[in-house]
Amino acid sequence: MDNQPSSDEAGGSGGGAYEAAGVSIQSGNELVNRIKTHVASTARPGASATIGGFGGLFNLAGAGYVSPPSLIGAIDGVGTKLMVAHAMNKHDTVGIDLVAMNVNDLVVQGAEPIFFLDCFSCGKLDVDVAESFVKGVSAGCREAGCALIGGETAEMPGLFSSKGSTYDAVGAAVGAVAQGCTLLPDKESMEVGDVLVGLGSSGCHSNGFTLVRNIVEKAGLSYHDKAPWEDTNTSVGESLLTPTKIYVRSLMGVTKQNLIKGMAHITGGGLTENIPRMLPGNLAADIDINTWEVPAVLKWLRSTGKLPDEEFARVFNTGLGMVLVVGKAKVALTVRELEAAGETVYKVGNLIERTGEKGCVLRNMNDWS
Repeated sequence: MDNQPSSDEAGGSGGGAYEAAGVSIQSGNELVNRIKTHVASTARPGASATIGGFGGLFNLAGAGYVSPPSLIGAIDGVGTKLMVAHAMNKHDTVGIDLVAMNVNDLVVQGAEPIFFLDCFSCGKLDVDVAESFVKGVSAGCREAGCALIGGETAEMPGLFSSKGSTYDAVGAAVGAVAQGCTLLPDKESMEVGDVLVGLGSSGCHSNGFTLVRNIVEKAGLSYHDKAPWEDTNTSVGESLLTPTKIYVRSLMGVTKQNLIKGMAHITGGGLTENIPRMLPGNLAADIDINTWEVPAVLKWLRSTGKLPDEEFARVFNTGLGMVLVVGKAKVALTVRELEAAGETVYKVGNLIERTGEKGCVLRNMNDWS
Protein backbone atom coordinates (compact mmCIF):
# COMPACT_ATOMS: atom_id res chain seq x y z
CA MET A 1 0.00 0.00 0.00
CA ASP A 2 1.42 3.35 -1.01
CA ASN A 3 0.54 5.64 1.86
CA GLN A 4 3.72 7.62 1.67
CA PRO A 5 3.30 11.40 1.46
CA SER A 6 4.28 12.41 -2.06
CA SER A 7 6.06 15.31 -3.51
CA ASP A 8 4.39 18.57 -2.91
CA GLU A 9 3.07 15.88 -1.30
CA ALA A 10 6.52 15.06 0.16
CA GLY A 11 10.02 14.06 -0.84
CA GLY A 12 13.70 14.53 -0.14
CA SER A 13 15.00 14.62 3.39
CA GLY A 14 13.28 15.87 6.53
CA GLY A 15 13.56 19.51 7.53
CA GLY A 16 15.58 22.13 5.66
CA ALA A 17 14.39 24.26 2.76
CA TYR A 18 11.47 21.99 1.82
CA GLU A 19 10.00 22.17 5.30
CA ALA A 20 10.57 25.91 5.36
CA ALA A 21 8.61 26.07 2.09
CA GLY A 22 5.69 24.35 3.80
CA VAL A 23 6.03 20.57 3.41
CA SER A 24 7.03 18.44 6.40
CA ILE A 25 8.37 15.03 5.42
CA GLN A 26 8.80 14.16 9.08
CA SER A 27 5.09 14.69 9.72
CA GLY A 28 4.23 12.53 6.72
CA ASN A 29 6.43 9.70 7.95
CA GLU A 30 4.96 9.98 11.44
CA LEU A 31 1.46 9.64 9.98
CA VAL A 32 2.41 6.50 8.06
CA ASN A 33 3.72 4.90 11.25
CA ARG A 34 0.59 5.84 13.18
CA ILE A 35 -1.94 4.46 10.67
CA LYS A 36 -0.30 1.07 10.07
CA THR A 37 -2.43 -0.67 12.69
CA HIS A 38 -5.66 0.97 11.48
CA VAL A 39 -4.98 -0.04 7.90
CA ALA A 40 -3.95 -3.59 8.81
CA SER A 41 -7.29 -4.06 10.59
CA THR A 42 -9.02 -4.00 7.17
CA ALA A 43 -7.24 -7.11 5.87
CA ARG A 44 -9.53 -9.69 4.25
CA PRO A 45 -9.18 -12.69 1.96
CA GLY A 46 -7.37 -11.38 -1.12
CA ALA A 47 -5.53 -8.50 0.57
CA SER A 48 -3.16 -8.17 3.52
CA ALA A 49 -3.65 -4.36 3.76
CA THR A 50 -0.04 -3.59 4.59
CA ILE A 51 1.72 -0.27 4.04
CA GLY A 52 4.94 0.18 2.08
CA GLY A 53 4.55 -0.79 -1.56
CA PHE A 54 4.14 1.43 -4.60
CA GLY A 55 0.63 0.12 -5.24
CA GLY A 56 -2.10 -1.86 -3.54
CA LEU A 57 -2.43 -5.56 -4.33
CA PHE A 58 -5.66 -7.56 -4.41
CA ASN A 59 -5.74 -11.26 -5.30
CA LEU A 60 -9.15 -12.18 -6.74
CA ALA A 61 -8.53 -15.91 -6.49
CA GLY A 62 -7.57 -15.45 -2.85
CA ALA A 63 -10.94 -13.77 -2.31
CA GLY A 64 -12.75 -16.77 -3.75
CA TYR A 65 -13.23 -15.54 -7.32
CA VAL A 66 -11.91 -18.55 -9.20
CA SER A 67 -13.41 -17.42 -12.51
CA PRO A 68 -12.82 -13.81 -13.57
CA PRO A 69 -15.57 -11.60 -12.09
CA SER A 70 -16.93 -8.34 -13.44
CA LEU A 71 -15.34 -5.39 -11.65
CA ILE A 72 -17.20 -2.17 -10.86
CA GLY A 73 -15.54 1.04 -9.67
CA ALA A 74 -16.87 4.04 -7.75
CA ILE A 75 -15.31 7.34 -6.68
CA ASP A 76 -16.77 9.98 -4.37
CA GLY A 77 -16.09 12.49 -1.61
CA VAL A 78 -17.73 13.76 1.55
CA GLY A 79 -18.41 17.33 0.41
CA THR A 80 -18.90 20.23 2.79
CA LYS A 81 -19.81 17.93 5.66
CA LEU A 82 -16.06 18.19 6.21
CA MET A 83 -16.60 21.78 7.37
CA VAL A 84 -18.76 20.52 10.24
CA ALA A 85 -15.98 18.06 11.11
CA HIS A 86 -13.50 20.93 11.21
CA ALA A 87 -15.79 23.02 13.41
CA MET A 88 -16.16 20.12 15.87
CA ASN A 89 -12.54 18.92 15.53
CA LYS A 90 -13.96 15.43 14.98
CA HIS A 91 -12.69 13.64 11.90
CA ASP A 92 -13.26 9.90 12.31
CA THR A 93 -16.94 9.81 11.33
CA VAL A 94 -16.35 11.58 7.99
CA GLY A 95 -13.84 8.82 7.22
CA ILE A 96 -16.73 6.37 7.54
CA ASP A 97 -18.81 8.65 5.29
CA LEU A 98 -16.13 8.50 2.61
CA VAL A 99 -16.29 4.72 2.50
CA ALA A 100 -20.09 4.61 2.70
CA MET A 101 -20.64 6.93 -0.25
CA ASN A 102 -18.58 4.62 -2.43
CA VAL A 103 -19.47 1.12 -1.27
CA ASN A 104 -23.20 1.86 -1.22
CA ASP A 105 -22.90 2.79 -4.90
CA LEU A 106 -21.28 -0.59 -5.58
CA VAL A 107 -23.69 -2.81 -3.69
CA VAL A 108 -26.72 -1.42 -5.58
CA GLN A 109 -25.19 -2.94 -8.70
CA GLY A 110 -24.88 -6.31 -7.02
CA ALA A 111 -21.15 -5.93 -6.41
CA GLU A 112 -19.26 -7.02 -3.31
CA PRO A 113 -16.86 -4.19 -2.32
CA ILE A 114 -13.42 -5.74 -2.21
CA PHE A 115 -10.97 -2.86 -1.84
CA PHE A 116 -10.77 0.86 -1.16
CA LEU A 117 -8.29 3.69 -1.76
CA ASP A 118 -8.28 7.19 -0.28
CA CYS A 119 -6.62 10.55 -0.91
CA PHE A 120 -6.19 13.11 1.90
CA SER A 121 -5.15 16.55 0.60
CA CYS A 122 -4.23 19.50 2.82
CA GLY A 123 -2.20 22.69 3.06
CA LYS A 124 -0.47 21.74 6.30
CA LEU A 125 -0.50 18.18 7.57
CA ASP A 126 -1.92 17.82 11.07
CA VAL A 127 -0.96 14.28 12.00
CA ASP A 128 -3.61 13.92 14.69
CA VAL A 129 -6.38 15.01 12.32
CA ALA A 130 -5.17 12.80 9.48
CA GLU A 131 -4.81 9.77 11.74
CA SER A 132 -8.33 10.25 13.08
CA PHE A 133 -9.64 10.44 9.52
CA VAL A 134 -7.84 7.26 8.41
CA LYS A 135 -9.07 5.53 11.57
CA GLY A 136 -12.61 6.30 10.39
CA VAL A 137 -11.87 5.13 6.85
CA SER A 138 -10.57 1.87 8.29
CA ALA A 139 -13.70 1.44 10.42
CA GLY A 140 -15.86 1.96 7.33
CA CYS A 141 -13.82 -0.57 5.38
CA ARG A 142 -14.19 -3.16 8.11
CA GLU A 143 -17.94 -2.60 8.20
CA ALA A 144 -18.16 -2.96 4.41
CA GLY A 145 -15.81 -5.94 4.31
CA CYS A 146 -13.32 -4.29 1.94
CA ALA A 147 -9.57 -3.85 2.36
CA LEU A 148 -7.89 -0.44 2.48
CA ILE A 149 -5.07 -1.20 0.05
CA GLY A 150 -3.94 2.25 -1.08
CA GLY A 151 -3.76 5.83 0.02
CA GLU A 152 -2.28 9.22 -0.69
CA THR A 153 -1.42 12.02 1.73
CA ALA A 154 -0.81 15.20 -0.22
CA GLU A 155 0.51 18.29 1.59
CA MET A 156 0.10 21.16 -0.89
CA PRO A 157 0.66 24.63 0.58
CA GLY A 158 -0.46 27.33 -1.82
CA LEU A 159 -3.20 25.16 -3.27
CA PHE A 160 -4.76 24.63 0.18
CA SER A 161 -4.54 27.08 3.09
CA SER A 162 -1.65 26.37 5.45
CA LYS A 163 -3.59 27.91 8.32
CA GLY A 164 -5.36 25.41 10.53
CA SER A 165 -5.91 21.83 9.43
CA THR A 166 -8.19 22.26 6.41
CA TYR A 167 -8.29 19.22 4.12
CA ASP A 168 -10.32 17.54 1.43
CA ALA A 169 -10.72 13.82 0.91
CA VAL A 170 -11.66 11.59 -2.00
CA GLY A 171 -12.08 7.85 -2.02
CA ALA A 172 -12.47 5.12 -4.61
CA ALA A 173 -13.77 1.59 -4.22
CA VAL A 174 -13.83 -1.47 -6.45
CA GLY A 175 -16.40 -4.22 -6.22
CA ALA A 176 -16.75 -7.62 -7.85
CA VAL A 177 -19.72 -9.49 -9.31
CA ALA A 178 -19.10 -13.22 -9.61
CA GLN A 179 -19.38 -14.83 -13.01
CA GLY A 180 -22.92 -16.07 -13.57
CA CYS A 181 -24.49 -13.56 -11.18
CA THR A 182 -26.86 -10.89 -12.47
CA LEU A 183 -25.65 -7.31 -12.62
CA LEU A 184 -28.22 -4.96 -11.11
CA PRO A 185 -30.53 -3.34 -11.91
CA ASP A 186 -32.23 -6.16 -13.79
CA LYS A 187 -34.54 -3.82 -15.69
CA GLU A 188 -35.91 -6.50 -18.02
CA SER A 189 -37.41 -8.40 -15.08
CA MET A 190 -39.23 -5.37 -13.64
CA GLU A 191 -42.98 -5.10 -14.11
CA VAL A 192 -46.01 -3.15 -12.98
CA GLY A 193 -46.90 -4.10 -9.42
CA ASP A 194 -43.38 -4.81 -8.23
CA VAL A 195 -42.97 -3.55 -4.66
CA LEU A 196 -40.69 -0.69 -3.61
CA VAL A 197 -38.96 -1.42 -0.30
CA GLY A 198 -37.16 1.37 1.55
CA LEU A 199 -34.36 1.08 4.10
CA GLY A 200 -34.14 3.70 6.84
CA SER A 201 -31.30 6.21 6.78
CA SER A 202 -29.24 7.43 9.76
CA GLY A 203 -30.04 11.09 9.06
CA CYS A 204 -28.58 13.48 6.50
CA HIS A 205 -25.90 11.01 5.39
CA SER A 206 -23.43 13.08 3.28
CA ASN A 207 -25.61 15.13 0.96
CA GLY A 208 -27.03 18.63 1.07
CA PHE A 209 -24.56 20.00 3.61
CA THR A 210 -24.13 23.35 1.92
CA LEU A 211 -27.86 23.87 2.53
CA VAL A 212 -27.65 22.27 6.00
CA ARG A 213 -24.92 24.69 7.07
CA ASN A 214 -26.85 27.62 5.64
CA ILE A 215 -30.01 26.68 7.59
CA VAL A 216 -28.05 26.19 10.83
CA GLU A 217 -26.33 29.55 10.40
CA LYS A 218 -29.55 31.42 9.65
CA ALA A 219 -31.14 29.80 12.72
CA GLY A 220 -28.42 31.45 14.82
CA LEU A 221 -27.04 28.13 16.06
CA SER A 222 -23.47 27.15 16.81
CA TYR A 223 -22.38 23.60 16.09
CA HIS A 224 -21.68 23.32 19.82
CA ASP A 225 -25.23 24.28 20.82
CA LYS A 226 -27.71 21.59 21.81
CA ALA A 227 -29.40 20.20 18.71
CA PRO A 228 -33.05 21.37 18.83
CA TRP A 229 -34.18 18.15 17.13
CA GLU A 230 -32.52 15.84 19.69
CA ASP A 231 -34.08 14.63 22.97
CA THR A 232 -30.61 14.28 24.51
CA ASN A 233 -27.89 16.88 25.06
CA THR A 234 -26.24 15.99 21.74
CA SER A 235 -24.81 19.07 20.04
CA VAL A 236 -25.76 20.29 16.58
CA GLY A 237 -22.35 19.29 15.22
CA GLU A 238 -22.29 15.84 16.82
CA SER A 239 -25.73 15.04 15.47
CA LEU A 240 -24.93 16.26 11.96
CA LEU A 241 -21.74 14.17 11.95
CA THR A 242 -23.71 10.93 12.36
CA PRO A 243 -22.07 8.84 9.63
CA THR A 244 -23.75 7.62 6.47
CA LYS A 245 -25.19 4.16 6.96
CA ILE A 246 -23.32 1.37 5.21
CA TYR A 247 -25.80 -1.13 3.76
CA VAL A 248 -23.34 -3.61 2.26
CA ARG A 249 -23.71 -6.66 4.48
CA SER A 250 -27.51 -6.62 4.65
CA LEU A 251 -27.93 -6.01 0.92
CA MET A 252 -25.34 -8.57 -0.14
CA GLY A 253 -27.32 -11.12 1.88
CA VAL A 254 -30.55 -10.60 -0.09
CA THR A 255 -28.71 -10.09 -3.38
CA LYS A 256 -27.06 -13.50 -3.11
CA GLN A 257 -30.52 -15.03 -2.68
CA ASN A 258 -31.70 -13.37 -5.93
CA LEU A 259 -34.43 -11.48 -4.09
CA ILE A 260 -33.75 -8.05 -5.57
CA LYS A 261 -34.45 -6.68 -9.07
CA GLY A 262 -32.91 -3.26 -8.54
CA MET A 263 -31.63 -0.82 -5.93
CA ALA A 264 -31.17 2.93 -5.71
CA HIS A 265 -28.75 4.62 -3.31
CA ILE A 266 -30.51 7.83 -2.24
CA THR A 267 -27.81 10.51 -2.38
CA GLY A 268 -27.67 13.90 -4.10
CA GLY A 269 -30.86 14.28 -6.12
CA GLY A 270 -32.90 12.54 -3.43
CA LEU A 271 -35.77 10.20 -4.20
CA THR A 272 -36.94 11.98 -7.33
CA GLU A 273 -33.67 11.69 -9.25
CA ASN A 274 -32.07 8.51 -7.92
CA ILE A 275 -34.98 6.06 -8.07
CA PRO A 276 -35.58 6.50 -11.84
CA ARG A 277 -31.94 5.61 -12.49
CA MET A 278 -32.68 1.95 -11.72
CA LEU A 279 -35.92 1.74 -13.71
CA PRO A 280 -36.67 0.97 -17.37
CA GLY A 281 -38.11 3.85 -19.37
CA ASN A 282 -41.65 2.43 -19.38
CA LEU A 283 -42.00 2.22 -15.59
CA ALA A 284 -42.20 4.76 -12.77
CA ALA A 285 -42.10 4.58 -8.98
CA ASP A 286 -45.37 5.37 -7.20
CA ILE A 287 -44.47 6.23 -3.60
CA ASP A 288 -46.59 7.22 -0.59
CA ILE A 289 -44.51 9.43 1.73
CA ASN A 290 -46.69 8.42 4.72
CA THR A 291 -45.18 4.93 4.72
CA TRP A 292 -41.93 5.81 6.52
CA GLU A 293 -40.67 8.01 9.34
CA VAL A 294 -38.66 11.12 8.45
CA PRO A 295 -35.73 11.51 10.91
CA ALA A 296 -36.03 14.39 13.36
CA VAL A 297 -33.01 16.21 11.95
CA LEU A 298 -34.50 16.23 8.46
CA LYS A 299 -37.89 17.38 9.77
CA TRP A 300 -36.15 20.28 11.51
CA LEU A 301 -34.17 21.23 8.41
CA ARG A 302 -37.27 21.17 6.22
CA SER A 303 -39.32 23.23 8.68
CA THR A 304 -36.64 25.71 9.74
CA GLY A 305 -35.36 26.16 6.20
CA LYS A 306 -38.94 26.53 4.92
CA LEU A 307 -38.11 24.11 2.10
CA PRO A 308 -40.73 23.36 -0.54
CA ASP A 309 -41.69 19.68 -0.51
CA GLU A 310 -40.26 19.10 -3.99
CA GLU A 311 -36.89 20.56 -3.02
CA PHE A 312 -36.81 18.62 0.24
CA ALA A 313 -37.34 15.38 -1.71
CA ARG A 314 -34.66 16.33 -4.23
CA VAL A 315 -31.90 17.47 -1.83
CA PHE A 316 -32.24 15.06 1.10
CA ASN A 317 -32.87 11.33 1.46
CA THR A 318 -36.00 12.13 3.56
CA GLY A 319 -35.29 9.08 5.73
CA LEU A 320 -34.63 6.41 3.09
CA GLY A 321 -31.03 5.57 2.33
CA MET A 322 -31.91 2.82 -0.11
CA VAL A 323 -34.95 1.92 -2.20
CA LEU A 324 -35.26 -1.60 -3.65
CA VAL A 325 -37.45 -3.16 -6.33
CA VAL A 326 -38.77 -6.55 -5.24
CA GLY A 327 -41.21 -8.93 -6.95
CA LYS A 328 -44.48 -9.42 -5.02
CA ALA A 329 -43.78 -13.08 -4.33
CA LYS A 330 -40.45 -12.30 -2.68
CA VAL A 331 -41.39 -9.29 -0.55
CA ALA A 332 -42.13 -11.13 2.70
CA LEU A 333 -38.85 -13.06 2.63
CA THR A 334 -36.88 -9.96 1.63
CA VAL A 335 -38.32 -7.94 4.51
CA ARG A 336 -37.60 -10.73 7.01
CA GLU A 337 -34.02 -11.10 5.83
CA LEU A 338 -33.34 -7.36 5.93
CA GLU A 339 -34.90 -6.91 9.35
CA ALA A 340 -32.88 -9.86 10.66
CA ALA A 341 -29.78 -8.07 9.37
CA GLY A 342 -30.69 -5.02 11.46
CA GLU A 343 -32.33 -2.79 8.85
CA THR A 344 -35.42 -0.65 9.39
CA VAL A 345 -37.62 -1.68 6.48
CA TYR A 346 -40.63 0.02 4.90
CA LYS A 347 -42.90 -0.95 2.00
CA VAL A 348 -43.16 2.47 0.35
CA GLY A 349 -44.90 1.91 -2.98
CA ASN A 350 -45.06 0.06 -6.28
CA LEU A 351 -43.99 0.28 -9.89
CA ILE A 352 -46.56 1.71 -12.29
CA GLU A 353 -46.73 2.41 -16.01
CA ARG A 354 -44.86 5.61 -16.82
CA THR A 355 -47.20 8.05 -18.50
CA GLY A 356 -45.21 11.28 -18.42
CA GLU A 357 -41.77 12.67 -17.70
CA LYS A 358 -41.72 11.76 -14.02
CA GLY A 359 -39.97 8.52 -13.17
CA CYS A 360 -40.83 8.94 -9.49
CA VAL A 361 -44.24 10.08 -8.25
CA LEU A 362 -44.40 11.11 -4.59
CA ARG A 363 -47.90 11.09 -3.15
CA ASN A 364 -49.18 13.01 -0.09
CA MET A 365 -46.19 15.34 0.11
CA ASN A 366 -48.40 17.92 1.81
CA ASP A 367 -48.31 15.66 4.87
CA TRP A 368 -44.67 16.70 5.39
CA SER A 369 -45.90 20.20 6.22
